[in-house]
Amino acid sequence: MDFELFHELLFKTGIMHLTVGHVVMWLIGCLFIFLAIKKGFEPLLLVPIGFSIFLVNMPIAPLTGPGELINLFFKYGLETEIIPCLIFLGIGALTDFGPMIANPKTLLLGASAQLGVYIAFFGSILFGFSLKEAASIGIIGGADGPTTIYLASALAPHMVGMVAVAAYSYMSMVPLIQPPIMKLLTTKEERKIRMKQLRPVSRLERIVYPLVATVVICLLTPAAAPIMGLFMIGNLFRECGVVDRLLKTSQNELLNLVTIILGIAVGSTMKAEIFLRPQPLFIFLLGLVAFAFSTVAGVLLAKIMNLFLKEKINPLIGSAGVSAVPMAARVSQKIGFEADPQNHLLMHAMGPNVAGVIGTAVAAGTFLSLLK
Repeated sequence: MDFELFHELLFKTGIMHLTVGHVVMWLIGCLFIFLAIKKGFEPLLLVPIGFSIFLVNMPIAPLTGPGELINLFFKYGLETEIIPCLIFLGIGALTDFGPMIANPKTLLLGASAQLGVYIAFFGSILFGFSLKEAASIGIIGGADGPTTIYLASALAPHMVGMVAVAAYSYMSMVPLIQPPIMKLLTTKEERKIRMKQLRPVSRLERIVYPLVATVVICLLTPAAAPIMGLFMIGNLFRECGVVDRLLKTSQNELLNLVTIILGIAVGSTMKAEIFLRPQPLFIFLLGLVAFAFSTVAGVLLAKIMNLFLKEKINPLIGSAGVSAVPMAARVSQKIGFEADPQNHLLMHAMGPNVAGVIGTAVAAGTFLSLLK
């Protein structure tokens, strides 16, 4: 009788339900935490995501079932699409559109860098993914984590964890992935091209821009209105100069809070039975292809534009058309500095960098309009 009671009590613990899959996911969660702490890879997200992965793979723990704690984070944060939109508000409050306004040609570079999104989309279809799943995978090529999560939450919620981790992995690996591609596609002379200092952008231009951009984007791609609308509200907070309290809250407390909720909610989707399948490997591969082609497209378009421009563009800034702000712009600056220590490309690269954020959001809106 005592043995039966002991067995019954033991069966109510997680020990009797522990599987190899759970242990593997613990290791993956710990790996993310290690990369965040030791390597500095996107720590603000990888720490909560990594611990959430570790936590939700505790057998029979009341965390992810209906009405349970972490399930509520996912349900009310990601399924309702509130958290990605609020993150865009915070990003908008941190974004300076000045370089793009001063040099509107960089909008084209940001748009061209979305090529990888569509290449990965069609590649995913060839691998047997559905249209909605393929769109969620393709958007990884924009290297924009919040947009990736926003689109996947709407089209393929079961893939949120996989595509989010892939997107943030490539964002953190921008300094490793992009430089070989940039050097392969440019000559040393092209990397030495110096660009003129950008003209000053007036306060009026900075205030009017988010209003005009909202009208244009929402009319052309209505499905992108939630993320672009919040993005532009945040930017207006930054530029209008009369709402300092709202600006500071958007940049700090609000952004930090929703980042925590986002990380925990994303990690909750990575349970062993969902993640330990062949699909995640294909997603990582296709995401890498998308990101590489986005980099290639930006550099090549800059080279093509130089055939017609009197004032040449340094092709390195084309690679900043992906949405990894400001990492991609810093990589452009670094590679240009290696070729010419007197060359300063950072502000020029910020133009296509913030344009890439808009381009990826528009791509996501297009997918939503067609597939939702």
